[in-house]
Amino acid sequence: MAMKAAVREDGSLLSRFDRALYRLEGWIALVSGLAVFGLMLLAVYSVGGRNMMNRPVSGYVDWIEIIMPLIAILAVAYTQRDGGHIRMDILIGRLEGRALWVAEFVTTFLILVLMILLIWGSWSHFGRSFDWAAPNFSRDSTIDIGLPIWPAKLIVPVAFSVMALRLVLQLWGYGRAILTGKAVAVPLIEDVATIAAREAEAVSGEEAKP
Repeated sequence: MAMKAAVREDGSLLSRFDRALYRLEGWIALVSGLAVFGLMLLAVYSVGGRNMMNRPVSGYVDWIEIIMPLIAILAVAYTQRDGGHIRMDILIGRLEGRALWVAEFVTTFLILVLMILLIWGSWSHFGRSFDWAAPNFSRDSTIDIGLPIWPAKLIVPVAFSVMALRLVLQLWGYGRAILTGKAVAVPLIEDVATIAAREAEAVSGEEAKP
């Protein structure tokens, strides 16, 4: 999808939970964006220091290793809510009504099962790295300047836990859509013409006419 999908809202409890979680996801995505900006500044400083003062940033690769989970994983739930993840709509895009919501419910449930397994595995991975009695609470560190790795490992189960909450809400939304025929708090599949009209509206700043 080229831009975020439409998500219906109303005054229901589901929609209120959706908006509250979306605000949290927005703040988390902001942290991820700031990490990207910080990594860019770090790269500029490192290259500038190497070329002008022959003093690049010490442990540059180590800092990238620590920051990368912030960039790659932290905003995964925010993207899921907006329907921004890459997906194959060849089959599901042809479905309508309750058949569509059943298919979305099943696939979302499978993703939730995967997320639960990833949370369990990544938390165990973090536990092997963290130690209250060790220096900097860490049993392992980066190779060059010895940065503790456990903060980067902790980001993964935290981000996946927020993702799991988002998937639970979407299962609620798809289940409600199956029963009532009205989809709330879930990204809606739109046809090409609708997506093009919304993209034109976003670019021009004016209401696009279909």
